[in-house]
Amino acid sequence: MMPEEIDLALKELSSVEKTYKKDSIILRAGDITDSLGLVISGSVTIESNDAWGNRTILSNVAKGGFFAETYALLENEPLLVDVIANENCRILFFKVGSLKNLKSNMNLWSFKLISNLLMISANKNLHLSGRSFHTSPKTIRGRVMAYLNSVFLKKGCNEFDIPFDRQQLADYLNLERSALSKELGKMKKDGLIEVRKNHFKLMS
Repeated sequence: MMPEEIDLALKELSSVEKTYKKDSIILRAGDITDSLGLVISGSVTIESNDAWGNRTILSNVAKGGFFAETYALLENEPLLVDVIANENCRILFFKVGSLKNLKSNMNLWSFKLISNLLMISANKNLHLSGRSFHTSPKTIRGRVMAYLNSVFLKKGCNEFDIPFDRQQLADYLNLERSALSKELGKMKKDGLIEVRKNHFKLMS
């Protein structure tokens, strides 16, 4: 989108910028939202917390990423997830429900925005499919290797940082943190990986 189209879209979609401290709740499960969020700085996690206090991390949304677009378009659908500030962050919110009532003479930026939303939705579906693949192995090592291999394929490099700390990685893979840490230690001893905090190197 051209700068003038972006300015027009920001105005038409009633954009509002908000800031959040680390660990702040941006959106809570059960909330109704008419706005999608764009991460301007920092990052957020999308997570599911059940009534017994169990947390499952579904994804990490970094700078430039969107969240809550499906709920914003559906408008009256309660969120099934929490959106949490993974660090201090700035979020730009857009009211996109009006896109459902566009007329045939809509502006070019509207077409581009709809196209972008479709791409975002496709990428989200791909990510969720990937998470299912990461958590399907029955062993801890199998889950870790499935996840690390997907990051390796995406980045095209055997050394990289992941967007999760140890607890978040455990929650993402549906594992206990102590069991995950123990297995990472074994994998390091077996010469499969080098790991320091969220930095990994896959050994050949």
